[in-house]
Amino acid sequence: AQIGRIIEHLKQLGIHENTIVVLWGDHGWKLGEHNSWCKMTNFEIDTRVPLIVKPAAKAQARQCEQLVEFVDVYPSLCELAGLPVPGQLEGTSFVPLMNGTRRSWKPAVFSQFLREGVWTAPDGVEYMGYSIRTRSYRYVRWVTWPQKQFAAEELYDLRNDPLETKNVAAVAGYQTKLKELAQQLDQGWKAAVPSIR
Repeated sequence: AQIGRIIEHLKQLGIHENTIVVLWGDHGWKLGEHNSWCKMTNFEIDTRVPLIVKPAAKAQARQCEQLVEFVDVYPSLCELAGLPVPGQLEGTSFVPLMNGTRRSWKPAVFSQFLREGVWTAPDGVEYMGYSIRTRSYRYVRWVTWPQKQFAAEELYDLRNDPLETKNVAAVAGYQTKLKELAQQLDQGWKAAVPSIR
């Protein structure tokens, strides 16, 4: 309702068709899922957020299932506004997705969460969780912070377990995928930039 009020006001001002509107959330939030509260992990429920973009010009509404990240918002706004996209950005403009491109896109997106302060793990150790999310899997590597020593890893098969209830990192049939995703995480975001724009 509040967003509707903003849109109506933009129309009353006569600038609705010349205004880009972006709605997104800070992060996800657990309300008891995974026996937890708030955000303290890299689970899908903690990292997935709403993202709605209304370009300035009239455009056909569409839903996109491709992977995008917060770092993609700024370059997308630059492109939508007709401004040059700074070369040093880590994100990729998702305007082609808004235009319905069928080209290949990011094979993975990344997130991380530091469990420190009030979020410190029950064992009293601070951990950084580095995560990579593909269309079918989520891999998380936890390291002690600030020592950066390996502590644990998680692998979730989102095709068979979309709620991420079973860590299959130690399951024999997933070892090849585990190594592949760990390597992809090490390669970082630059290796996940779409090759075709």
